[in-house]
Amino acid sequence: MTTAVTPPAARSGDAATGPLPPVAGELPPSVGEFHYTQFKPWLPPLEEGVEPGRHPVVIAGGGPVGMSLALGLANHGVRCVILEADDTVCVGSRAACISRRSLEIVERLGALPAFLAKGLPWTGGRSFYKTDEVFRFEMPHDAQQKLPPMINLEQYYIEQYLLDEIFRRNEATPGLIDIRWGTELTGFAEDADGLTLESRNPLGAYALRTQWLVGCDGGQSFVRKSLGLNLEGTGYEGRYVIIDIELHSKHPTERRAWFDPPWNPGSTVLMHRQPDDIWRIDYQLRAGQSTEEALQPAAVQEFVQRHLEAIGEGHLPWKTVWTSVYRAGAMTLESYRHSRVLFAGNAAHAMPIFGVRGLNSGFDDADNLAWKLALVVRGVSADTLLDSYSQERIAAFHINAENAMRSTEFMSPPSRGFDLLREAALSLSGAHRGIANLINPRQTQAVCYDASPLSSEGDELATGPRPGEVMPDQPLALDLHLTDWLRSSFTVLVLNMASTDATLAADIVTAQAGPVPVVVCELPPGSAGESVFEALGAEQGAVYLLRPDGHVAARWRRVPQGGLLRALARAAALARKELA
Repeated sequence: MTTAVTPPAARSGDAATGPLPPVAGELPPSVGEFHYTQFKPWLPPLEEGVEPGRHPVVIAGGGPVGMSLALGLANHGVRCVILEADDTVCVGSRAACISRRSLEIVERLGALPAFLAKGLPWTGGRSFYKTDEVFRFEMPHDAQQKLPPMINLEQYYIEQYLLDEIFRRNEATPGLIDIRWGTELTGFAEDADGLTLESRNPLGAYALRTQWLVGCDGGQSFVRKSLGLNLEGTGYEGRYVIIDIELHSKHPTERRAWFDPPWNPGSTVLMHRQPDDIWRIDYQLRAGQSTEEALQPAAVQEFVQRHLEAIGEGHLPWKTVWTSVYRAGAMTLESYRHSRVLFAGNAAHAMPIFGVRGLNSGFDDADNLAWKLALVVRGVSADTLLDSYSQERIAAFHINAENAMRSTEFMSPPSRGFDLLREAALSLSGAHRGIANLINPRQTQAVCYDASPLSSEGDELATGPRPGEVMPDQPLALDLHLTDWLRSSFTVLVLNMASTDATLAADIVTAQAGPVPVVVCELPPGSAGESVFEALGAEQGAVYLLRPDGHVAARWRRVPQGGLLRALARAAALARKELA
């Protein structure tokens, strides 16, 4: 039996924007165990309509990326203001798959326990052609990994848990993250010392000043449009309806995809389990189908019931809780920095949903930008460090986009030629494993900043992450992991050495006395298994310099005199004399 309701629905978006938020109204209804809170707007003390002083950073947009950036800045003691136009966290599942790399970032932000307690871990999925299973995939995972390769968690939980961490930070340091609900940015202008912003909420309009403005205001970014900037790239014609339903099914958590199913021929259907018995269904509209008609409650109910009956769950009660529509696209700004204005998340780029690179890319944006912006705000680093943010994250976009576009062209063929190739691959994949690999959804994974201007040459190691790559987690003794020891600061990782040589020790003392926070993590022989040291190229010892975002800045077998200081100065955009 089904419950006929009119669910909250997002307005239709496009390839550059994705779904738009619902029109402002009453407090959204509870979903499962999640209950919305409405936050009241307020006005700061004003002098002739202007807030006194100048904020270090103002973030436009209080979604997951904006809040992650704020928490990242807080890790470095930098205060910020968030201007969020809505008065609640988001409605609907939206970005619902969080990768292992993103969980590592969330751990540094302090919100990991809540994510893991509520999120549903999963490691693989299945694909069907019509009704036959033709492909099964498993993401890299073993019992020694601390974190699962992926969890499913609705975006309203994601935002709430980040917000809870903001509340905790503010209890310890009042005003560290000043989030202003129901307040929209209406204009801005740059001056000699920074920017003057115009904002308004139901209580009135006022101006505020800041050194830096970061646009984290999503696909409809006001900041981006105000500068006359456009996302450039590839848009696809395929449209997907997104439906969240409450369904008490016992099916395990996995990704399921049906290609050309008899109950929706010529289309693709995806299905994911989420917490609180909420199931996410995405299905492709066929050419000529009306988006508006597909989102009508009767049409949603008819499709979902038909789908559930086809997979053997039509007898279960269910109800619709949210609907939206999405058109795939891979687009980006040419630069994520425009003088004192920076961009992150969907304000900077758009990603197809396939391979779950959207929000996961946004987490990486915030992680990359937070420490760099903090060093610049504190006057430690030259603002050229922010140019590296744009360079690295645009390079990451192209890596992600290449994989996402391959998946998109398979999931939503852009032409009859692609459609014929897909039909051939699907029809042969059941008997030919090599062909079945074409169906692989290419899930997101950590990217390497191969050409980063922040990386330094060092020694060649037989194995281990190269400069620009993320330091992979490793199991240590006493059920600890390497990431348990890494912090949001530059880290000198000394591996498999009985003692630190005098040259390196002197450089470490000099570095720690300098303006950039540096910590040392020593893993001597016996602190980890031989396989760990072998995996990191440290059979005879090794030293890594890690950036605050966990990427390798340099690595050595043995650090030459001054080598650590030179690599640190380059990675933090410092003048060499600052470490002398």
